[in-house]
Amino acid sequence: MTDDDPKQIVRRGYDVLSRRYDEATGADSKYRTWIDELIARLESGSRVLDVGCGSGVPVARELTAAGHHVTGVDISDVQIRRARELVPDGEFIRADATSLEFPAESFDAVVSLYALIHMPQDEQQDLLHKIATWLRPGGWFLCTTGQHAWTGVDDDWLDGGAPMWWSHTDADTNRTWITQAGLTIEHQAVIPEGSSAHALFWSRRPRP
Repeated sequence: MTDDDPKQIVRRGYDVLSRRYDEATGADSKYRTWIDELIARLESGSRVLDVGCGSGVPVARELTAAGHHVTGVDISDVQIRRARELVPDGEFIRADATSLEFPAESFDAVVSLYALIHMPQDEQQDLLHKIATWLRPGGWFLCTTGQHAWTGVDDDWLDGGAPMWWSHTDADTNRTWITQAGLTIEHQAVIPEGSSAHALFWSRRPRP
């Protein structure tokens, strides 16, 4: 990857701003409702993949505390190092999520919050198809996507001196991509964020 490669921008941005991001987003309390809902839907000792796990807080931390087995993946070396420190019972892999390979039906749930939006759109579609195969029948996929289409760079993300890159399509297209991957959408919501918004999807791999 070159310095102007979007994935390199994302990796370096989170390397530089890992702690700042957690502080800005309230890591200890963010996603609380979604995590509680997921825990309520999982069987004891479920296996969960967290795509774009960041520092492991709060998703991996809360799921492991509830007795589940979490594998977290992130492109940032700093995020993975912090995740291993903050969530010692989790398993964390430093990798580009779009290059991951797992055996079919490896996980009872896959979570990807505010991560797909940092990936090239054609690779988002491919990853969604992979996720559908990694889920066991009846398994849950919880994700956030873009609500509106936009691709661009913030040259001074979070006023932290590092750029960040995003690329996302609109919610209707994301809905189509998720269903084309073979998942059934159980719930969709708009998550307002200042002048913008994201889309939240709860979807599931159908049982035979």
